[in-house]
Amino acid sequence: MNDTLHTRFQRCVDQYRDKAALMTKVMGSYQTITWREFGESVCHFALGLSTLGVKKGDRVALLSENRPAWAISDLAILSEGAITVPIYPTSTPKQIAYILNNSECRVVIVSTGEQLRKIRDVKDDLLYLEKIVVMDKVEDQEVLQFEDVLKRGKQLSISQPGLYEEHAQRAVPKDTATIIYTSGTTGDPKGVMLSHENILFNCDAADCVVPVTDEDICLSFLPLSHVFERTVGQFFMIFRGVTIAYAEGIDMVAENMGEVRPTLMISVPRLFEKMNARVLEKVHQSPKVRQKIFFWGIRVGRRLAPYRLKNEKGPLLLRIRYAIADHLVFQKIRDRLGGRLRYFVSGGAPLSREVGEFFYAAGVAIIEGYGLTESSPVISANRHDRIRFGSIGKPLPGVEVRIAEDGEILTRSPSVMQGYFKNEEATREVIDKDGWLYTGDVGVMDEEGFITITDRKKDIIVTSGGKNVSPQNIENLLVSDKFISQVMVYGDKRKYLTALVVPDFKALSDYWAGSGIALQAPHEMIRDLRVDEFLLERIHEKMKDMSGFEQLKKIALLDHEFSMENCELTPTMKLRRKNITQKYFYLLDQMYEKEF
Repeated sequence: MNDTLHTRFQRCVDQYRDKAALMTKVMGSYQTITWREFGESVCHFALGLSTLGVKKGDRVALLSENRPAWAISDLAILSEGAITVPIYPTSTPKQIAYILNNSECRVVIVSTGEQLRKIRDVKDDLLYLEKIVVMDKVEDQEVLQFEDVLKRGKQLSISQPGLYEEHAQRAVPKDTATIIYTSGTTGDPKGVMLSHENILFNCDAADCVVPVTDEDICLSFLPLSHVFERTVGQFFMIFRGVTIAYAEGIDMVAENMGEVRPTLMISVPRLFEKMNARVLEKVHQSPKVRQKIFFWGIRVGRRLAPYRLKNEKGPLLLRIRYAIADHLVFQKIRDRLGGRLRYFVSGGAPLSREVGEFFYAAGVAIIEGYGLTESSPVISANRHDRIRFGSIGKPLPGVEVRIAEDGEILTRSPSVMQGYFKNEEATREVIDKDGWLYTGDVGVMDEEGFITITDRKKDIIVTSGGKNVSPQNIENLLVSDKFISQVMVYGDKRKYLTALVVPDFKALSDYWAGSGIALQAPHEMIRDLRVDEFLLERIHEKMKDMSGFEQLKKIALLDHEFSMENCELTPTMKLRRKNITQKYFYLLDQMYEKEF
């Protein structure tokens, strides 16, 4: 069968017709788009693109926040046999220009006037760009309106019936479907070429992770420019008839969950950490009796968890206590998540074991997986009926994984990329002659096949004493503390470890207020020696079971969070260690005794 992403989508359109495919906020309330309407829009926009000269193999860039027009544009591009080049909406004009030039895009589709201005800022530097299509209404005669391109395509479909179906047969499974530029932590991004069959294989292999039906609703908020949301949050959901609801933005996720009441959600650990912190914050603000009931409930949930994880009932008395805890504590937590959530799926970065166990105790399973852009992306995952906290689960069916002698995780499967666009040398550096992809991650695999990530190969710290330290292990442990928001551990070629710490200022302020002490603004808090000593004491308590060379000797506090806008985080919230180290080197260096 000539199975491609867009032909499989069309089969879903034919199957689900008048059911809700997409949901989006319009005039203050969520409106639905049926599968039939979704399919018609893709058909019309695809033919509209053809009137702009888009043909098989052309690269078309997509610079937009998550919205229905993103999915419509993506599938329309693929239906013409062209290649989608997604760009993060948070990208700077300079970053956008690099991607447009490197991928030789002739057409770019942008969402808003703000994104259009970014293109305008670098227009003179763009070597290949010919057409700009804007989703929102803008007053600009030099660009094309999204709606006008749709109208062109609709007229063409009426005058030439069957033309869309003819165009949709142009692509074959081995053709490149997308070029995704990895955000990376250093250097220029590389364009990862993924074929239709790469992504389709990954979607099919991931079918065992969570049970999904056409009755499910998935809230989409991670950027569709990222392969995790694109494969799992878009294509996987589409191919199973799941309704996709678009969040209004990361700041609106909590409110949108209450409105949409999703059953599934794809996210990165940072969201779960913040949710956990908000729940605990509310608990600590409640009366002492409620606090006792809450923490009693969590203890009961944790005690029953080992039985639930093995699909066992557990002791009768414990089950009775859990039922009480569920009524008094856990149901309230689930209600804040919309009341219907069955599964969270987590990826993009390591999930704190403590956070995973907390939500599981409350009756909400976080299914953690692992992958890379270069593997379309999922390599391994826990299963809904087999979860092991602290691990990234087992390899997906049809995916091979082995651990190299130096601990690096290698993988081989039909979902491994075609290579880096116009960069054969970089491709040879990560894929060997036998097809093994070198992930750059270090880990171990147990006898049952469960994989545990220990660190990024390049991130491992080697102290001046020759000790190897995994900074991510320490960071994941420390951010589970309610008074700590973010941490970056430092100490390569140094005598001991230090860290930059971003406190949770609200939690700190509330804590000290309870003792009758009023703390000031964040920039003043970080200079308060009491705060420094308090956090360092908690850090030492958290790390008491770790080796001496893994202990943090000193910390430096920051009065603001690391962010994507400041080039300190990747879009999946991973630390850009090199950038952070360069920016705050003066603080890091001050924590080391000068040698004479």
